Amino acid sequence: MVQRRQRKTPAKARLSAQDWADAALTAIGEGGLAAVAVEPLAVRLGTTKGSFYWHFANRDALIEAALERWAEVNTEGIISEIEAEPDLRRRIRLLFAEAVSSASSDPLEVSLLATASHPKVAVALRRVTERRVEYVAGLFAQLGFPEPEARRRGLLAYTVYLGHAQLGHAAPSVLPGADEFGAYLDEALDVLMMR
Repeated sequence: MVQRRQRKTPAKARLSAQDWADAALTAIGEGGLAAVAVEPLAVRLGTTKGSFYWHFANRDALIEAALERWAEVNTEGIISEIEAEPDLRRRIRLLFAEAVSSASSDPLEVSLLATASHPKVAVALRRVTERRVEYVAGLFAQLGFPEPEARRRGLLAYTVYLGHAQLGHAAPSVLPGADEFGAYLDEALDVLMMR
């Protein structure tokens, strides 16, 4: 009897909980919190629902992991990158340029804000907002503003960012184009840093 050699198919890389969380974040950006559904995410990831249940007990656990991932990448990750810039004023400009361009191109932040009444989203938004405002306020304090004034300016800067993000998705034509963005950003930051 002749034995046939079986072809070995390459083993698929095992998906991690982070892969699922990233896919959930993409889904939230595309269709809001309602778009986080196990079967469509499994199809997107090229796997089965079993992979999901290997990592998560239920959809709520996936949503929590996705929100943690969002905070890690879109807040702590950006802060770490920005901190590498030694010049404080350039660091502030770099932060705003990165945050505004990211929010304009990625609908995730706006989608999360639209579902702020969901208990898990509300907790994550509060924690991330507090961290972001605290960080920006710290930058203004480093510029020499007294603590209460630095906090006010940090909050004002964050509301400018949120407004820009909302407009970038709701009415992008009212915002300056790419050729005017640098001057627009400089002017906004000059106002925020003015004594």
